[in-house]
Amino acid sequence: MPAKYHIHTKACPPRFRLPGKLGIVDWREDCAGCHNCVKDGCIYGLHRDEADALHGELGYLDYIFQCKGCLSCVQNCTKGILTRVVNPEYRRLGDAHFTPDIILTTWYQAQSGRIPVSGGGYGGPFSGEGFDSMWTDMSEIVRPTRDGIHGREYINTGVEIGRKMRHLSFEDGELSGTPPPLVAVPMPVVFDILPERWNHAPVVKAAAQAAQEMGLMAVMNAAQIPADIGVPPQRLVPLLSEPCVPQSLSSAPLVMLHDSDQVQTALSSLKAQNAQRIVAVRVTASPRSKDRARELVGMGVEAIHLAFDMHGREPGAADGRHMRDVLRDVHCDLVRGGVRDQVTLLASGGIALAEHVAKAIICGADLVAIDVPLVLAMECRLCLDCDRGLACPVGLAQIEPDFAKRRIVNLLGAWHQQLIEMLGAMGIREVRRLRGETGRCMFFEDLERDTFGRMFGKRKAQAAGGPNS
Repeated sequence: MPAKYHIHTKACPPRFRLPGKLGIVDWREDCAGCHNCVKDGCIYGLHRDEADALHGELGYLDYIFQCKGCLSCVQNCTKGILTRVVNPEYRRLGDAHFTPDIILTTWYQAQSGRIPVSGGGYGGPFSGEGFDSMWTDMSEIVRPTRDGIHGREYINTGVEIGRKMRHLSFEDGELSGTPPPLVAVPMPVVFDILPERWNHAPVVKAAAQAAQEMGLMAVMNAAQIPADIGVPPQRLVPLLSEPCVPQSLSSAPLVMLHDSDQVQTALSSLKAQNAQRIVAVRVTASPRSKDRARELVGMGVEAIHLAFDMHGREPGAADGRHMRDVLRDVHCDLVRGGVRDQVTLLASGGIALAEHVAKAIICGADLVAIDVPLVLAMECRLCLDCDRGLACPVGLAQIEPDFAKRRIVNLLGAWHQQLIEMLGAMGIREVRRLRGETGRCMFFEDLERDTFGRMFGKRKAQAAGGPNS
């Protein structure tokens, strides 16, 4: 049994003062000057810390936007001059998918390397779109021996990329035939190629170096890999524009091609150069994903990377399906065809939280590729000022690679712990067993249909053949 995989995290404070969600407004003119001011008794020490931080900047303290929302000071103030509000700057973070809460959660994990725990419970809706309509089965969490993080239980999060053997055959006690090449990664995550807006040399270096430290892999445009990246080719997945691997990347065990009509020719050429190199094909998700995946498997493609848009939907369509539904469609079709183990299925786009990794695997992926969470870990606010030609408020283009690397490692360390906790709570000790295991998950649409559908029928969107049908 291999040693337990562990990501070593270390606190990495932010470079900038980050906007928090909740704040306390202090109507100072009505203050009675109590000697036992409730602000001094803040159990989190935020009033004191914020006052020290702002003293030289403003000289006084009116807003505290790192408040934890316990309301102790608001309730106990004898004059009732404290009021809790939501920070307007917080509301401007991110978008409808990468919500302000997700961004703040990512920042916390990148800073501390810990699982985020608010202590106030979950106050949001119980269902939403995409992955938010999936509820994982945590029935095994009641067992006292479930302790995957702290040592009493071995939970394997490793996966292999490549084609699996259909069966094993032996001659004289020895395995006959040559097993196909496989690339092992210690957790079901790789780093995807970054969008052009964030494709700065320090950012790219930080992602690659973080991947190397954790034993993961990073997909990068073969023509844009910095010469001084300081990472061995074994940790890079060059995305090729033509079927020719640069000499500097000749030892890369995995390469990737864009999907095209010439895939078969390019695959044959790359295999002729090195039969032990795994070739993946990057396919833009579409209504034809299922059929295209079956075609590629028939050509001998060993890994398929299904790429979705930033929000996890099929690109180029206003009503594009979510990754959840596309993955289930592709996975089930390959299972019915008896070829599911002949290919590794990656998925990228819209992966924002650790729970999305597990849910994507439940829907049929073997592993996921992430991009936006990497830059969020570097304090990006998704303001997209860079798209408008404005200066980046956190200076991503000038970020220190060592700082950025540490933040990424912390984020993935927190994600790995959460993945282990989810597997343990579901009674699964092997992440590979989670693939396509929809019995460990409940889907809102199924529950609604089985409970209320008999009385009220289908939703209007379903009856009209909409995206929820």
